[in-house]
Amino acid sequence: MKIAVASKDGISVAGHIGKCKSWLVFQSDEAGIFPAAEQQVRLLEIINLPKEMVFHYYQDEMPHPLGDCDVLIGASAGDSFINKMAGRGINVVLTAEKDPAKAVADYLRQQVIPPKPRPIGGLVCKVRDVMSSHR
Repeated sequence: MKIAVASKDGISVAGHIGKCKSWLVFQSDEAGIFPAAEQQVRLLEIINLPKEMVFHYYQDEMPHPLGDCDVLIGASAGDSFINKMAGRGINVVLTAEKDPAKAVADYLRQQVIPPKPRPIGGLVCKVRDVMSSHR
């Protein structure tokens, strides 16, 4: 299973993952081989996306570097982004956890710390979604 975590600095989980350029990609054992508590997880690669591949700008014109990931983890994302990724078979998980490796471990143990509410940021995303749907 490939799990990508949005991280601007390689140290902490980033918010607004639709605009994030830097991703830490982890590889875990396939589900079912080990219990979640015993799964082996390793950092597979660090991906720095060019602007045209950042999800906010990406137009589905070519394969995406994160397209083979099963899960994307970050601190915040709009409903439109979450739905778009679900349509590609990618699960978006939002968390308040700041440590990328711990966020992955939490996901695998099904113990994700829920993100903090962001009423203003959520409203901005909804307005942006409505405006982009009228283009």
